[in-house]
Amino acid sequence: MNATNTPAPKTDLAVTHVLAQLLERLDHSAVPVGPEQYRSVVMHLVDEFRDVEPGTRLGELLDAYPAAAEVYENLNYQHAGLCRSALDSSLAAELGAREAIARAMRRPDTDSAAS
Repeated sequence: MNATNTPAPKTDLAVTHVLAQLLERLDHSAVPVGPEQYRSVVMHLVDEFRDVEPGTRLGELLDAYPAAAEVYENLNYQHAGLCRSALDSSLAAELGAREAIARAMRRPDTDSAAS
């Protein structure tokens, strides 16, 4: 008999919480952080995210730690896109970019006018 053992998703988020908290501290550190240390924390967090059960508790953790939420979103981009990014701020950024482009297109070309 060829049964595959799929491990059950982790429901204990203690390690994930500690890593998310550490990543947040590294992101806001006033002291320069070595790239090896930063990468190590991110890679450990990535490993945790692979095993963690999605749900309310994970959502609360990601809401509390934006740096970890960004890592999580990037890991799951192929399935859900930027699902954790605030739609209002994304829309505002897009509208702002469109307005800036429109203003730039309306501005007379000062280089050709001077010639």
